[in-house]
Amino acid sequence: MIKKYTNDHEYIVVEGPKGKVGITSAGAEELGDLVAIELPEAGRTLKKGEIIATVESVKATQEVKAPVSGTIVEINGALRENLELLSSDPEGEGWIAVLEIEDPKELDDLLDEDPPV
Repeated sequence: MIKKYTNDHEYIVVEGPKGKVGITSAGAEELGDLVAIELPEAGRTLKKGEIIATVESVKATQEVKAPVSGTIVEINGALRENLELLSSDPEGEGWIAVLEIEDPKELDDLLDEDPPV
């Protein structure tokens, strides 16, 4: 298992050819109280940097971008019923989607740890 980060506080946990994507604890904390999330559709193919989800809070709206190119193979439907997971456990049960990674070399461009806020 490998965990990588973007400069915008997204993460990807890589296991084999797939990666679980979400926002980091620091990113979730920055957002504050969440009010809505627009989840992606399974089967959608994204290029690195394209919007995978949109998270709305009382403070701001944040676009969550794909850290690498790939196809969405699973979404976290639990967020529809319990958006609080994104705040309380963003790097655990609050993940957003699983990508089938198109080009593993793109992982080399990501950070080994979450940058400071």
